[in-house]
Amino acid sequence: MMMDRLQCPGLQSRLMSATQAAELFRDGMTVGMSGFTRAGDCKALPAALARRAAHETLRLNLITGASLGNDSDGLMAEAGLLARRMPFQADVRLRRMINAGQVMFIDQHLSETAEQLRAGHLPAIDIAVIEAVAILPDGGIVPSMSVGNSATFVAQARQVIVELNTALPLELMGLHDIYQPGSRPGRQPIPLTAVDQRIGSIAIPVDPQRIVAIVHTDHQDSPSTVLPPDQETRAIARHIVRFLQQEVDAGRLTDTLLPLQVGIGTIANAVVHGLVDSPFRDLQMYSEVLQDSAIALLDAGLVSFASASSITLSAPVYQHFLERLADYAGRIVLRPQEISNHCEILRRLGIIAINTALEFDLYGNVNSTHVGGTRMMNGIGGSGDFARQAHLSIFVSKSTAKQDAISSVVPMVAHVDHTEHDVDILVTEWGLADLRNLAPRERAPRIIECCAHPDYRDALRDYFERACAQGGQTPHLLGEALSWHERYAATGSMRHMPEVSQA
Repeated sequence: MMMDRLQCPGLQSRLMSATQAAELFRDGMTVGMSGFTRAGDCKALPAALARRAAHETLRLNLITGASLGNDSDGLMAEAGLLARRMPFQADVRLRRMINAGQVMFIDQHLSETAEQLRAGHLPAIDIAVIEAVAILPDGGIVPSMSVGNSATFVAQARQVIVELNTALPLELMGLHDIYQPGSRPGRQPIPLTAVDQRIGSIAIPVDPQRIVAIVHTDHQDSPSTVLPPDQETRAIARHIVRFLQQEVDAGRLTDTLLPLQVGIGTIANAVVHGLVDSPFRDLQMYSEVLQDSAIALLDAGLVSFASASSITLSAPVYQHFLERLADYAGRIVLRPQEISNHCEILRRLGIIAINTALEFDLYGNVNSTHVGGTRMMNGIGGSGDFARQAHLSIFVSKSTAKQDAISSVVPMVAHVDHTEHDVDILVTEWGLADLRNLAPRERAPRIIECCAHPDYRDALRDYFERACAQGGQTPHLLGEALSWHERYAATGSMRHMPEVSQA
């Protein structure tokens, strides 16, 4: 089986254990690891490096595509291995250490990491660790369930370590489309003009001499933890389907819509499940991650082709996907994340982007990363890449959290990831606010009436009316704008509103 996968003559001598490969790392190195939202992540080296860091000084600057699976981020963080981490994470233990200031976390738009490495804004990669299903005769590395930033890591790294994973089928070969933009200045346009077009190669090119270690692994990706649709997410889906149908009726879209992008997470995934019963047909997806909902749409025949950078699925859907891989192979392509998220391509294709907000304010500014304005959740991911360039930029959220103690609609967000200039549509279970062609004073009433939970609407109306009385293009009461967050921090609820003005 290994010989079927390790096709490059002469590389057999570089097979070694993860413990042996971990000895190649030195304190202070910058390491690029494959992995994008639990998919295609390295399985053996993170644990081996954590074991080594537990008994000697070894601190690394770790760059990935996005979050890792198999508890790797948590293992490495608790072992003291991580000095710096970028551009995204989703591990509760690492999150705790980031918020305590013990790990320096750089939260980046996912399209920018490769470009910053190429430009020298970030330290060069010393060692790249890449999961693969095969190494071709010329040394080309065939990725597994994600591409992420792996091609850039390999291109730049002085040394490359390959985790050859025999738990994944060789039939994944051919699913990938590896393309890297040229150097600047003089870079040519990226020649991608259709979702189902292929412009690159099936493997990551590399000189075999730079592959210094090959580690055999036999572990599947960690399953996603998305929850099934519930009453609120079904309502959000209905609002979006109704809105898109109105766009079709108005002649701004056809019934094939435009390519869909769906952010990672339970709410966005559940919302897209609602499209299964929609009147649309022959849809396409141009996204960064394909979740359970994408497979459901492919199975239902509603999506004809899907392009992404990774495939992240729950355990049953993961097995279903692998068992029917031959059926999906001609309808799915995986690209580097700087291509899946590239502004040139997104603007050209015209994307309908659906992403998740933690909270949004009266004027359409969105916080998607920081709880209470200070505590990092996961990171901005690719939502900003898509929001700025999309034909339609849609953000979804349940209207409340923590048994209604927190309103997701607030006077002013405590942290801004997406400004009002990048947000077209806001949706909660209560309704949809179309913000196009509205000035700030026109946006606020629509957001309150369409999106806010009824328990919070009177207080939001009162705040807005008093702010308008003071004037301004974007009216605010600066001494009160963040008081809802302060009240929650002090009392555990935003419900205890100040007395409504009698003026």
